[in-house]
Amino acid sequence: MILADIKRYLIHHHQATLNDIALHCDADPDAVRGMLEHWIRKGRVERRVPSDACSSGCSKCDPSDLEYYVWLDGSGNQAAMEVPLGQDCPTR
Repeated sequence: MILADIKRYLIHHHQATLNDIALHCDADPDAVRGMLEHWIRKGRVERRVPSDACSSGCSKCDPSDLEYYVWLDGSGNQAAMEVPLGQDCPTR
């Protein structure tokens, strides 16, 4: 089941972009986003979009690469130390 696969992937990686999760599940990013909503409603996942990501306005970045999800512990805290995602545009 993809929901369980997403859970295992995020628990193992702590956080991942939408594209990374979609590639892992071999599924469309929009479909994965819908499945992630299940975990968000349960308070186990949080969607994050870096506020300063791609501030250059080049529009070359895939929005799915800037949208990432974090697995939370049962109390709503991040389950493990976050590894910072790049602040600069990845196409530079």
